[in-house]
Amino acid sequence: MQAFRVAQWNIWVQLSHILLNCQKNGDDLLASPSEHATFNGMTTKPPISFEPFQPDDAEQVTRLFIEVYGDAYPIRRVYDPQQLIEAANSDSYLPFVARSETGQVISYAALCRSAPYKGIYELVQGIVSSDFRGGGVGRAMFEHVERLLTTLPDAETYFGESVCNHLHTQKACAHIKSIDTALELDLMPGEIYARDTPDTGRIAVLDSFRSFVSKPHQVYVPQRYEEIIRYLYDGFDDQRALSVSTVKIPAGQRTTLSVKWHREIGLVRLAVTEAGEDFTQQLDAVLEECAGQEVQVIQLWLKSSLPWTGDAVEQVRERGFFFGGIFPRWFDDDGIMLQKIAGRPHWEGIHLHSDRALKIRDVVYADWLRIYQCQ
Repeated sequence: MQAFRVAQWNIWVQLSHILLNCQKNGDDLLASPSEHATFNGMTTKPPISFEPFQPDDAEQVTRLFIEVYGDAYPIRRVYDPQQLIEAANSDSYLPFVARSETGQVISYAALCRSAPYKGIYELVQGIVSSDFRGGGVGRAMFEHVERLLTTLPDAETYFGESVCNHLHTQKACAHIKSIDTALELDLMPGEIYARDTPDTGRIAVLDSFRSFVSKPHQVYVPQRYEEIIRYLYDGFDDQRALSVSTVKIPAGQRTTLSVKWHREIGLVRLAVTEAGEDFTQQLDAVLEECAGQEVQVIQLWLKSSLPWTGDAVEQVRERGFFFGGIFPRWFDDDGIMLQKIAGRPHWEGIHLHSDRALKIRDVVYADWLRIYQCQ
């Protein structure tokens, strides 16, 4: 059975490279609007402008989500204009729109501070009207984000989650020099994207980061993952001092752990800023709670500036977790992410743009297979 799976995976890896080569020149997201944008049957450059979201935009944004996703989008506030207006009042959620020359809202997205460290901004809910796809609006959106981040006084790091059922967003992240560091398996229900793709398996996301403010610091590397972590940092845009983690969690050290439930998509996220002698007890309590609910994915971030990171990682792996990647500045200091998936991940639905992303996927797959075979 193991040999069959490995052979099957190798064939699929080769097909992925073929698909990648076929799509490198065919994806329209990064096309310049002046090259081959088509609107109303005419090839033209779409005159667009990006502006902060205004209350008067709310109804158009709601119609935009209905146009693209129907009623399947899991963040339900996008279907309520008043909730969109209220969300825009938060200093952790900065929405903007793209307008056509006539004032029509043709695109919407937001910069959101979703990580434990509030110096990280994530681009979320990026959406483009079906009538304006293929004309470079996506590329223009990411270029707008790149400019916007340089104007925000507390923006130190950009973070993006690119869905892996297509290559468009991955290419756009690469265009603004965002660097791949992790792969989150089965994050989103496939039904959300059913209008665009017939494959309804759960969707992985590729994580990428770009540093706007440098913060060199010490990172302790679990010996098990030393090779891949050194590879990821070698290609990153900021410096870290890497040491292999060899010490045990000290007696008397207390655990600091937070939990976020995203029941609408079957996801639980844990952030561990301190791993102490009670770490496994706290973790087991969360896992027991998850067992009684419809949880598909559990993700755990561990601060990697802790000298006993390696010991904590081994305890997490004993509970069925496997490697996900590194998350620069996640806690201000960096983090390492491990993940646990209910059932077999939807490997066949993962499409990746870069050799670096393919390397991450191969390591994630190999570590998942080791855990799977032990269960």
